[in-house]
Amino acid sequence: MRTLYDVQQLLKRFDVFVYVGKRMWDIELMALEIDNLYQAKVIDRDLFLQAKLILNREHRYEEKMAKEGKKAKNNG
Repeated sequence: MRTLYDVQQLLKRFDVFVYVGKRMWDIELMALEIDNLYQAKVIDRDLFLQAKLILNREHRYEEKMAKEGKKAKNNG
């Protein structure tokens, strides 16, 4: 598992479909769902950690893009 798409496919295996409409919110909701699957002992620790690392990386990327977008908007 290496991408956000891979995390989505993992969630789909458990009939969890996430689409809120904003990528940042989708990532946050996926993180909550991954937490729930792990707490319910449906996924093992390694899979949980892989998914969380991917989601954290994507969340940081979205935050960076939002920050850069605000800078560009203020400079424009």
